[in-house]
Amino acid sequence: MSRTIFVLNCGSSSVKYSLFRDSKLLSRGIEDRIGLKGASKDHKQAIHKIFSLIMDQKILASLDDINIIGHRVVHGGSEFIHPTIVDSKVLKVLRQYSNLAPLHNPPNILGIEACMELLPKIKNIAVFDTEFYADLPEEAIVYPIPFRFYKAHGIRRYGFHGISHEYVAEETVKIIGHKIDRLITCHLGAGSSITAIYKGKPVDTSMGFSPMEGLVMTTRCGSIDPGISFYLCSELGYSMDEVERLLNFESGFYGISKEKDFREVIRKKDTDKLAKLAYDIFVRSIVKHIGGYISLLGGLDVLVFTAGIGEGSEVLRADVVRHFSYLPLSIDPEKNRRQEIDISGLGSKIKILRISTDEDLMIARAVGKIN
Repeated sequence: MSRTIFVLNCGSSSVKYSLFRDSKLLSRGIEDRIGLKGASKDHKQAIHKIFSLIMDQKILASLDDINIIGHRVVHGGSEFIHPTIVDSKVLKVLRQYSNLAPLHNPPNILGIEACMELLPKIKNIAVFDTEFYADLPEEAIVYPIPFRFYKAHGIRRYGFHGISHEYVAEETVKIIGHKIDRLITCHLGAGSSITAIYKGKPVDTSMGFSPMEGLVMTTRCGSIDPGISFYLCSELGYSMDEVERLLNFESGFYGISKEKDFREVIRKKDTDKLAKLAYDIFVRSIVKHIGGYISLLGGLDVLVFTAGIGEGSEVLRADVVRHFSYLPLSIDPEKNRRQEIDISGLGSKIKILRISTDEDLMIARAVGKIN
């Protein structure tokens, strides 16, 4: 039987939606730049706009024609490693993970609650970013702190953006035409992460216990010396809540350049020293992770760029790849400028792909299997 599936993907600064009949896309859109001038003031307002738009498009006679709703949820912890029907008990657990994913789990939960309120008879299914990394090797997930914190409290690397990384990994196989041994996928957007994948399975990823670890991001600091947090508290008088806010909401390239839109960082970097510094720090963090994962994988067959910055910035892609000129890896400037899928340079033995991610389709496929 054909099913109509509504997918809601609430990110840190955007709400994306898609409407599918089985795997066929009926409608898709985005409410982005949330909180900025001229856009929705918050995620809840954005979601209400989306429902109004769907009805205006007259694709459905009623919102009740939706059979099932799938939601991207960033942090599922150790409890949720498969798509899960959401009820009040599940929501309670997900709220506990908001402390670890304060930019994401709260808007994810807002999306679920809005759908429960507007469409109370329809099942809401949470699909987790952490699921793709459930089977990471133990040496990748255990932090070098006393082992009891891992065993008793679940302090470990969870990894995030897994829905996106899994999608582009599958698409890469389709594009290349055969299975791939050594793959690195770069999800670069408001939040950014890189994953090393060996024979289809992730072996390491840059985000960890929370989505704050790893790359420099829009407002998140990425990996920094933990001693900075202690210093901010003991010497500068910050509370733990103030430090958490500082590192999650006021850092990254925004903390340096005062720009949250990476397109503005790019535009200003040749004339503004702080924009240039923010850009250079971001590129360096990407290069360091890719280089480390090449060593971990014992080489590289394909490098993939995806998400808003990864797909959209030809300058960023070129500057990252330039650091690996010592490898048989090069980018074709014209293909890169034209935003083609295969942007590998002539003679490059390592493929470079630019793939548009589709987390919504992955979510629709997952929830479509649930009765």
